[in-house]
Amino acid sequence: MGYKKIEQYDEEVTLGLKDNYKKCLDLLGENSDREGLVKTPERVAKAMQFLTQGYSLDAHAILDSAKFHEAVSEMIIVKDIEIYSLCEHHMLPFFGKAHVAYIPNGWITGLSKIARVVDVYARRLQVQERLTTEILHAIKDTLNPLGVAVVIEASHLCMMMRGVQKQNSVTTTSAFFGQFEKNETRSEFVKLISANLH
Repeated sequence: MGYKKIEQYDEEVTLGLKDNYKKCLDLLGENSDREGLVKTPERVAKAMQFLTQGYSLDAHAILDSAKFHEAVSEMIIVKDIEIYSLCEHHMLPFFGKAHVAYIPNGWITGLSKIARVVDVYARRLQVQERLTTEILHAIKDTLNPLGVAVVIEASHLCMMMRGVQKQNSVTTTSAFFGQFEKNETRSEFVKLISANLH
C-alpha cells in the first residue's frame, strides 16, 4: 500500500520478445513453465527494452535542451561517468567509466546533459570503440566547441565470463578533436582525469 511502481514499455515489443525468450529457455533445455521461470521471459523482455532505450533518444536534442551562450573558453571536464552497456557481439554487459571534456566556443551545456549523452549511446548494442566516438561527435556537432576529449575505461564480461576468461583486463579507448589533438592540452586532460581531486 502507498507504493506503485510505474513502468512503460511497448506492449507489442514486450510480447514479441517474451515469446522469443520463452523459446530460448526451452531450446537451452529449461522448462519455461516451471515456477521460477514463468515470468522470466517477460522480465527479460522489459529489461532489454530498458537496456537499449538509447535507440529512442536523441543526444543532440538533449544537449540543445540546456544550451547556453557563455563567453568561456576553459576546459570543462565531467569525469567518472558510470557506463553500462551491452556488447553487440555477445550481448553481454560491459561497464566502467567515461571521462568527457570540451573547450567551449561560445556555448556551454548543462553538466548533467554530458552524462545523459553518454547514456544515450551506452544504452544500445555497442562496441566500446564506437561508443567513444559517438559521444565525441554528438558534443562536437551540437556545441561546435574548440575541442572535445572522451576516454572510456571498461571491463567486458564477454572477456571475463567466456572466451579468454581474463578477469582483470580493462579496455581503454580515447577520441580527441580540435585543441585536444595538441599534446599540451591532451596531457592536461589526462592529468586531471587521473588526479584524485575530490
